[in-house]
Amino acid sequence: MHVTAHSTADSIANPSISPSKIAFIGGGNMAQALIGGLLAQQIKASDIIVSEPADALHDTLRQFGIQVTTDNQQAIQDAHVVILAVKPQVITQVLQPLRGYFKNQLIISIAAGVTISTLASVLDGYARIVRAMPNTPALIQTGATGLFAPSAVNNADRTLASNIMQAAGLVLWVEQEQQLDAVTAVSGSGPAYFFYLMEAMIQAGQDLGLTEAQARALTLQTALGAAKMAVSSPYAPAQLRKNVTSPNGTTQAAIESMEAAQVSHHVQQALQAAAMRSAELAIALAAGSTTN
Repeated sequence: MHVTAHSTADSIANPSISPSKIAFIGGGNMAQALIGGLLAQQIKASDIIVSEPADALHDTLRQFGIQVTTDNQQAIQDAHVVILAVKPQVITQVLQPLRGYFKNQLIISIAAGVTISTLASVLDGYARIVRAMPNTPALIQTGATGLFAPSAVNNADRTLASNIMQAAGLVLWVEQEQQLDAVTAVSGSGPAYFFYLMEAMIQAGQDLGLTEAQARALTLQTALGAAKMAVSSPYAPAQLRKNVTSPNGTTQAAIESMEAAQVSHHVQQALQAAAMRSAELAIALAAGSTTN
């Protein structure tokens, strides 16, 4: 699988974003994460508008200094880029009234599992669409986002989509849309796997006599340190693990126990299950769009 990746630092104050007016359909957590990142990249608040039906979110959104509305048609009217940040179950309901309102806007969809063909069919064949699969660390601008675009999307639009999504962290392009199922399995769901391991380590620490606070502090700092080492090191995680594992030492005892329990195999099985479920959900959403 060939991919290209870029980080947030590559696009700080990138001039290829700033002339663009950006409309968000949906103003939830992921939209807010992107808005915060875009503003940090010196995008003008006056160039961002959000259409959000929930009045309870309006005060939060206005704190960014951006425009807020409940009218989707108004939001996209003058936009160069429209980011679909709504739940996948309502994407058809949201888009159907907008048929004919998209003229030459680039659409970036972060609605999980909704394929390009599903979006295009709802919008009568509209083709200028990029799919994005971000993850929850985007909320603190340390996310990882997989992107896919069909051949109808040109290089300028791909660059624009990259620069916008880099507001949330790392950006990675895949060449085939179904590879977004793998992105979902690895990074989309991935934070939960690490939280699960943290839970287990915290409990183990308590079982070994530490207080919950002590076990939690040690676990979280160790996770942070290990991640920073893996990101900054020229060595692969496998080599870093070997570097920590002294012969006949405590780490080797732990690793041998994990190997005996086939932890690596079970992790790989778990990610396969996540990817399969992602594909299943895409099929179900596509079927639902054709019946509406």
